[in-house]
Amino acid sequence: MSNTRQEAPVLIVGAGPTGLALALWLTRSGVAVRIIDRTAEAGTTSRALAIQARTLEFYRQLGIDDLLVEGGVSIAAVNFWVKGARATRVQPGLIGEGRTPFPFVLAFPQDDHERLLIEQLEKLGVHVERRTELTGFEQDAERVRARIRRPNGSEEIFDTAYLAGCDGASSTVRDVLDIGFPGGTYEGLFYVADVDATGPAVDDELHIDLEDADFLLVFPLKPTGRLRLVGVVRGHPPGGDQKLSFDDVSGRAIEHIGLEVTKVNWFSSYRVHHRVANTFRSGRAFLLGDAAHVHSPAGGQGMNTGIGDAVNLAWKLSAVLQRGSAAALLDSYEPERIAFARQLVATTDRVFTIVSRQGPVARIMRTKIVPRLAPMLFRLSAMREFLFRTVSQVGVNYRDSVLSEGATDDLMGGDRLPWIVMDDGSDNFAPLTSLDWQVHVYGEVRGGLPETCAELALPLHAFPWQESMAHVGVARGALYLVRPDGYIALADLVSDTATLRKYFTKRRIKVQPGDELYSR
Repeated sequence: MSNTRQEAPVLIVGAGPTGLALALWLTRSGVAVRIIDRTAEAGTTSRALAIQARTLEFYRQLGIDDLLVEGGVSIAAVNFWVKGARATRVQPGLIGEGRTPFPFVLAFPQDDHERLLIEQLEKLGVHVERRTELTGFEQDAERVRARIRRPNGSEEIFDTAYLAGCDGASSTVRDVLDIGFPGGTYEGLFYVADVDATGPAVDDELHIDLEDADFLLVFPLKPTGRLRLVGVVRGHPPGGDQKLSFDDVSGRAIEHIGLEVTKVNWFSSYRVHHRVANTFRSGRAFLLGDAAHVHSPAGGQGMNTGIGDAVNLAWKLSAVLQRGSAAALLDSYEPERIAFARQLVATTDRVFTIVSRQGPVARIMRTKIVPRLAPMLFRLSAMREFLFRTVSQVGVNYRDSVLSEGATDDLMGGDRLPWIVMDDGSDNFAPLTSLDWQVHVYGEVRGGLPETCAELALPLHAFPWQESMAHVGVARGALYLVRPDGYIALADLVSDTATLRKYFTKRRIKVQPGDELYSR
């Protein structure tokens, strides 16, 4: 027996970090959501661990950044080990100081991450529907009609305005849309383990052991003495399905860095894939996170990229559903996100190949060249800047987007708004918690702009000029129109009000609330 419901304009399929972040941003923006997941409970084990600076900046907009930082470990240094000795130590965290409120990589397990997001959603009255599965859907120009299997086995028909597929690499949404997912699977088997241990590598830093035939990543967790280990399983036949235990992998690499494992909390083996969907959208259905792209764990980028997808789509859905902006705004989601996903897969593929490939050339690269090259690279300011911007994702930009316009000296439409700390200790990221469009001016506000912003219902934030602003590329007195996700939409050196008006009329974007037919 089935019945038809329509209570939320956005149906989110999948309650991992991507789906939960999407639900939280939309709910905070006043858009009603329904989020379902076929699993019986939130994850209790996970591989995803690293939370990058850009993700924490998004979470600051939601007011939850401090909860993650308090629960995780801020990693400010990376140690390379070779043949039982610490070969070098670099401090990438120092590079990000003054560039972001979060100049570090945060180690925070995905299972804890999910529980935190679920708690925040529940405070807003949104609950994940467990053991609830999408079995199919059809769509037309007006709606998506989803077929949902309830926990008791009965079927429900649910009408919604938009469908977000956040349901992982084996995405039902992607399968129904018949979207290709080209790529491949790396050779070899990998493992992840959560352990309690003692030894010289038990601190608040990341340790990478590079050996002739092995590599091991050691991440610190809370409480002190708890570690996450990620490594290669050697000698495992391709396609072999025999069950492994931690005893099968606890030999050479772990011995090389002097770890004494006192307890194994959980252990799992897995294979690594690299794929990007051919398209991230079909009609009213969207793909996000692992449903759209999967890649190697090199650099800790996967989960962060999915959350970036969620933020990008969330404010656009809100603009269409809440403000009455043209639905064409949603066309910008795929081009803004798919280019980065493809670049990321290519980059992480090269890095992952270096650390995992077998053979004499790969062995020399891993054990001799990388440990010596890393400190040399970090001594070059340009390379330090590039590495930090890449890993932290603060360098992600949308310069080629139809939503990006103008340039002022070193900043262009599509760039992330630079972080600036004022002389009084405040910063220019604080207004971003509104999750809405706004105008920033650094220095003197030029005539007519306050009146135009008031007419357009655009908050205007004027910051007294200080020389540190020029160091991050900001032009004095220029107009910066900032998107809800903290990216610059329009950069105008002369602060022309006509250019500001034209930006919105050209793209049919509305800032003032519309009829709010879909609000909570």
